[in-house]
Amino acid sequence: MKKILSVVLLIMGILSTVVFGKDNSLEKIKEKGYFTVGLDATFAPMGYRDENGQIVGFDVDLAKEVAKRIGVEVKFKPCEWDGIIFDLRSGNIDMVWNGMTVTPSRAKQVLFSQPYLANDQVIFTRKDQGTYTIDDLSGKVVGVQLGSSGAMAVENSKVKNDIKDVKKYSTNVEALMDLEAGRLDAVVMDEVSGNYYNQKKSTLNSSVEQLSKEEFAVALRKNDNSLTDEINKQLADMKIDGTYEQIKIKWFGK
Repeated sequence: MKKILSVVLLIMGILSTVVFGKDNSLEKIKEKGYFTVGLDATFAPMGYRDENGQIVGFDVDLAKEVAKRIGVEVKFKPCEWDGIIFDLRSGNIDMVWNGMTVTPSRAKQVLFSQPYLANDQVIFTRKDQGTYTIDDLSGKVVGVQLGSSGAMAVENSKVKNDIKDVKKYSTNVEALMDLEAGRLDAVVMDEVSGNYYNQKKSTLNSSVEQLSKEEFAVALRKNDNSLTDEINKQLADMKIDGTYEQIKIKWFGK
């Protein structure tokens, strides 16, 4: 029976390919001549607007290099982070390439590339407050970005029921500004982005303790297998030939 079932499944797979056609997501991008990346254009250093209003960043440079190697252009479309997966699934963008953390809930909705950068969710506080642990969030007002991994980390933390209030913002920058102004006790967000924000100002502390350890990946539509495979290939090649490391040093230093 197992052999018969295996043969039936194989035939169904062949028929499915014949009837519905091979995944042509990469072919469509090549025919179109570009792919559109959705991003939160305030998420430095992954993707944000510089003083001239140009969208720049680590992920931006990676996407441009991958596009060049595929032989197409890349366009960047700022989106509200809380609805960015809807923008992807509805076809408004071709992928999310903006420090998106791989999570089981997101993996049910999108197809992730291979992870390309490690990241932690940590607690940011003002210099005059010292450094917080997770337990220090009890009784405090905490800021997070809507739909972010920071919001998920707070929701899944052991002190979630002891936090006085969780305020949700459209961007991490808005949350950090409210923290600096004293309207929040802490902000939980990506260590990569928070530390970059703090480089120039040095007004904040970041916790040694992490709420979660994570990895960033590119998010694509569930059926876009050939496009995902191509992105994986190009990123792997960039790591082998040193291009990835050059871009990483440009944005994060050695």
